[in-house]
Amino acid sequence: MDIPSSKKILGYQLIEKGIITKEQLWEAIRVQTKTGEKLGRILIKLGFASEADIEQLAGDRKESLKNIEQVAKDDQDYSTQDYEAMSLKEETMASDAPVIRLVNSIFIQAIEEKASDIHFEPNARGIRVRFRIDGMLRQKMQLPRKDMGAVISRIKIMSAMDIAEKRLPQDGRIQLILERREIDLRVSTLPTVYGEKVVARLLDRSDITAYTLKQIGFSEKNLNLFKKLLCNSHGMVLLTGPTGSGKTTTMYAALNQLNDLEKNIVTVEDPVEYLLEGINQTQVNYKAGMTFAAGLRSILRQDPDIIMVGEIRDKETARIAIRAANTGHLVLSTMHTNDAIGAITCLLDMGAESFLVAASVLGVVAQRLVRVICLHCKEDYYLETDAPERRFINVSQTEVVKLYRGKGCDKCGYTGYSGRLPIHEVLVVNSGLRQLIVKNAAADELREKAVGCGLVSLKQDGIEKALQGLTTLQEVMRVTYSED
Repeated sequence: MDIPSSKKILGYQLIEKGIITKEQLWEAIRVQTKTGEKLGRILIKLGFASEADIEQLAGDRKESLKNIEQVAKDDQDYSTQDYEAMSLKEETMASDAPVIRLVNSIFIQAIEEKASDIHFEPNARGIRVRFRIDGMLRQKMQLPRKDMGAVISRIKIMSAMDIAEKRLPQDGRIQLILERREIDLRVSTLPTVYGEKVVARLLDRSDITAYTLKQIGFSEKNLNLFKKLLCNSHGMVLLTGPTGSGKTTTMYAALNQLNDLEKNIVTVEDPVEYLLEGINQTQVNYKAGMTFAAGLRSILRQDPDIIMVGEIRDKETARIAIRAANTGHLVLSTMHTNDAIGAITCLLDMGAESFLVAASVLGVVAQRLVRVICLHCKEDYYLETDAPERRFINVSQTEVVKLYRGKGCDKCGYTGYSGRLPIHEVLVVNSGLRQLIVKNAAADELREKAVGCGLVSLKQDGIEKALQGLTTLQEVMRVTYSED
């Protein structure tokens, strides 16, 4: 049922003041749908509210309408269980159900603390709630066991999941509005020995369209290399890194860079995380047979200039993407590998022909996220002569090395960090690398050749940013350290 914003505002104000109940509001809305009368008049006729109550709210309602209509989503469905288009704080205030207030307050706290994920983890004592902030999990609360069923069921209802199914994993989605910001929550459940574990990934849709490559955090050299890759009219550019390394943000920033009226840009994604104006975005649907490969095959008949494939996961998708890159299209995609060279070897391992990989791949950008030093408690220090970090950055014991760190303050939760920054490795596939790829050279040989051609590794880019005072050397070691 489609409910205009004016009805929502009046009804929510009456509920908040205790004049009517939620059930009475929905009963009045059902009558209004049939008769077409004004909602206030129906509430009076049904005896739910008096004329004085309605008149008293009339003045406040006009001002509220201006503010709330801007953010309310009038195209959503409503049920007696959920006020989905109501902003998160409004629903929390209006509801008298403790579990609704509890779950909503957790969501509000996570959004305000800029968490990327919320973990609801059942254990013998109840539910442990943890937020992933700046890439690190932090415990926020322990809910009693008696609340476990109600909390999990509430999240599953909001996510449009089957609350009766507790034996199988499920996926869902919640759309929230908080202070005019549109927040998407991608929710996943997993059965455990103590009950269902729930993880919600938070996606703030409000500012992604404004992202530019300059804001991403590339070094000047890597930024210029990446921009040159995107200037090609055909070929494949890959972004690689583990889950949560910021690949999606970089990909959307690249699409923003490429987006103009003269180009037909088509994407196939799983899922479509952010909506970009002027770009044709397609959602993967495995149940309906809409896979990456099927979507990519159809896109080739849509006269595209630029194609973005959310992820290359299998041989068929790789084969079609390579064919598209070799037939006059610029193809952007992501993979999950440890470094840039790993993307090349992964394509070969999927069964792609080495000469086709060499001909199609223009370059690979590998990235990781490191925490940024808190500006409010930042201090400098000098590396001690016997510090193990000297081996990591390959400097002698006598060389003076100035670094930076955060002491910890109330602004950063006494962690010394606030926010995250990517470190990059931009591999440009030149003629020398192509010859080695055609010969199916080993990864070590490819890496040696790339370094000889000027490749700045993830480790080197991280060390440079640590020396600049953007992050700490310990963070770079945590993210990039290996025995090699």
